[in-house]
Amino acid sequence: MYLVIDIGGTFIKYALMNQAGDIIEKWKKRTPTTNLSEFKDVIFSIIEEHDLKELRGIAFSCPGTIDAEKGTIYHGGLLPFLHEVQLAKIVEERFGKDVTIENDAKCAALAELWLGSVKEAKDSVVLVLGSGVGGGIIIDSKLHRGFHLSAGEVSYVMNEVNPQTREGKFVGSECSAVQLVNRIAEVKKLKDPANGEAVFEFINAQDKEANAIFDEYCIQLGTMILNLQYILDPEIIAIGGGISSQPVVLERIEWAINQLKKKNPIHTANPKVVTCEFRNDANLYGALYQFLQ
Repeated sequence: MYLVIDIGGTFIKYALMNQAGDIIEKWKKRTPTTNLSEFKDVIFSIIEEHDLKELRGIAFSCPGTIDAEKGTIYHGGLLPFLHEVQLAKIVEERFGKDVTIENDAKCAALAELWLGSVKEAKDSVVLVLGSGVGGGIIIDSKLHRGFHLSAGEVSYVMNEVNPQTREGKFVGSECSAVQLVNRIAEVKKLKDPANGEAVFEFINAQDKEANAIFDEYCIQLGTMILNLQYILDPEIIAIGGGISSQPVVLERIEWAINQLKKKNPIHTANPKVVTCEFRNDANLYGALYQFLQ
């Protein structure tokens, strides 16, 4: 058995998994967001719930820029107190088990590479649509991290810059699924601004206001996908994140790409866009695959 721990901004999800990638049992606890001491206490308590003799190792998925070789976290995303924390080393020394750690979006990409939508492809890109746009680049069937460990961090790509002010618009905000839902929820006066299901009810019902915002969002996504296709020329681009479970997302992305190609005939690229097979548990599968590698 392997203990796999997915550290999120709201919950820490963890599971016992076997080498084939089967989830035997899983649980979750609320993520401490105030300081490192409380965070470590929760992580230690999770590990101590299990019989260490039955564990071959412990695998982490974590926000932030991750040095997988050294087991060090940088920045930490929504958990800034994790900056420069050598979490793998801390856990190894305390429990005497092999430990690995990888960025959460890259874990999602590894899940698709191992058992998901890009497992047959040599070169691919996995994009995770959430509060920003995370992802992973697969080259020669291996995760490409880059010299500064930031390959696949699409959120930081600027898709427009004002030449006078030098201020840019970033993919992370323009293609944020969370911001998309919030914008439509505000326009439709929903009580819960994070109610994605209610938002997509409006979209699927062809609500004019909701679809105008959604179309704009998909044009931005389509632009990013075309740019990635030219830069990396992957065989497949897989779209993940919570909203990818809505069939209309893939349909409208394909529509957006065709619109962009129609209005800009110079385009010759034909991206193959699919949805990810793994969603809520993607980070668990990817973290385990990283450990097994």
